[in-house]
This record gives sequence, structure tokens and C-alpha cells, in this order.
Amino acid sequence: MAARALRHHREHRPASFYWLALVFGLFVLFLYGPVITIFILSFQGPEGGLTFPMRGVSLHWFEALRNGVGDIDIWGAFWRSVRLALAVTVLTVLFSVAAGLAFRRRFRGDTAVFYVSVASLIMPSIIVSLGIGLTFRLLDNGIKYLAPACGFESFADSYTASMGLFTSALGAHLTWTLPFGLLVMFAVFNRFNPAYEEASRDLGSTPWQTFRHVVLPIIGPSVIGVGMFGFTLSWDEIARTSQAIGEQNTLPLELQGLTTSVTTPVIYALGTMTTVLSLTVMVGCLLAVRWLAKRRVAAIR
Repeated sequence: MAARALRHHREHRPASFYWLALVFGLFVLFLYGPVITIFILSFQGPEGGLTFPMRGVSLHWFEALRNGVGDIDIWGAFWRSVRLALAVTVLTVLFSVAAGLAFRRRFRGDTAVFYVSVASLIMPSIIVSLGIGLTFRLLDNGIKYLAPACGFESFADSYTASMGLFTSALGAHLTWTLPFGLLVMFAVFNRFNPAYEEASRDLGSTPWQTFRHVVLPIIGPSVIGVGMFGFTLSWDEIARTSQAIGEQNTLPLELQGLTTSVTTPVIYALGTMTTVLSLTVMVGCLLAVRWLAKRRVAAIR
């Protein structure tokens, strides 16, 4: 009887359900359709082009990618992006956790510090990049002017620029990743029960032992999530990098430049490779979160 009633209810869904289902299906198609298309076209044969229909199936374009793309150092840009994303990930996690701990207590100016920290989320990315690039150019001009005046002529002659991967580009990426990390950790610590820390202190634990053995295991999944945000946002960033990178480009900038000059599916192979790396990082983070959850349950038992 209950099954019949449930079947009758399903057969009389309102028309709005189907319209909303259609809109959701179109949204998913619009979101993932281009990625799936690029993934499929990257496996074309040697005679393949940039559009359908496919001309054979092979790994030819991945082999071509391994051998390089023209005069562009794709693999050099790849490893630059990986190193930058890892540095951004580490700093985002450290700063976000430290800020989350600091904001658990009120202090003078905490509201202003919070809004200043997340303000870059609403700033146009290209404006942030231009501002950072201009700041480092002014710094370079100041160094080149002051160094000879202070008797460091040899240093001024050999000095090139302070703008680079782990200076201006790192700062530009942190203006994008840190606000996300801060918002996540603020939400986590806003729901954190201080009774766990009080119990740990009552048992004689030091502040470091309390953080390591009590706080960190509880917030561990969120910390992994912050790290995932840091890596993926840095890995794909273009606008904030464009004016603050210096002489050597990251992989997204090289990929953007290739879209105007490369007319073979090798660019699709590159897009597939970068997407797979991002998905690998995400899956790895999800598996780590699941492992931490199982470990917590085992510890409780």
C-alpha cells in the first residue's frame, strides 16, 4: 500500500520539477561539457584537428606534448607552477590556521583586520596584479637608485629585478587563496568546542600538546580542505599572475598564449594533463579527509 502511494506521488510531480531538472541538466552540461570535449579530442590520431569528428584514436598528441611545443618551455612552466602552488599551499594553511586561532579571542581592531584580509576577494584580479607589479617596479627603482649612493655599485650593476616566482607572484596568489582559507578556518573555530582543550589542560598537557593531539585532529579535514583550495586556486590562476610574474611564465599563462598560436590537439592534451593533476589533488585530499575520519572513529572506540 505504501509503495503504491509512493509510486502515485512520483507520477504526479508538478511541471516545475521537470523544468528545474532541465535547467539543472543544462547547467551541468555547460559546466562539464567543454572539459569532456577537450578530454575526448586530446586522444585524436595524428591527423586530428581542433573540432569533431575525431580522426582516429591514439596518444599521439600526448607524445608530441612530451617532446615540447615549439619554442615554449612547457615543462619548465609546468614545474614552476607546481613549485609555486606548493609554496602557496603551505603558506595558506599556516596563515589560515594561525589567524583562526588568533581570532578566537577579541582584540582591538579585529573587525578591521578581518575586512582588510578578505577585501581582495571583491577586488578585480587584474587590478591587484597591476598594483603588485607596480609596487615591485618602484622597489626595483629605489634599490637601483640607493645602492650606488650607499657605495654598493657592484650590487647595483648585477641587480636585475625583485619581481619573480617566489616574490611578487607568490604574494599575488596569496591575495587570492588566503581569504578563502581564512573564511574556512573562521567558520571551523566558530563551532569549535573549547571544552576539549580545557580537558586536555586539566590532564597536564602543554599548549603545544593540546594543539597537536586535540585541536589539530579535530580541524584536520578543514586544514586539508584549505590546502586543496590553496593548490587548485594557485595552479589555475592567470589574472593575478599576468602582471606580477616577472620574466618566466607559469603554465596557465603559457597555455593562454598557446591558444592564439597552436592549431593542433596538442593544446587539448596539455589541458587534459592540467585538469587531471587538479583532479588528482582533489581526490587525494578527499581520501585524506576520509582516512582522518576513520582514524578519529577508531581512536574514540
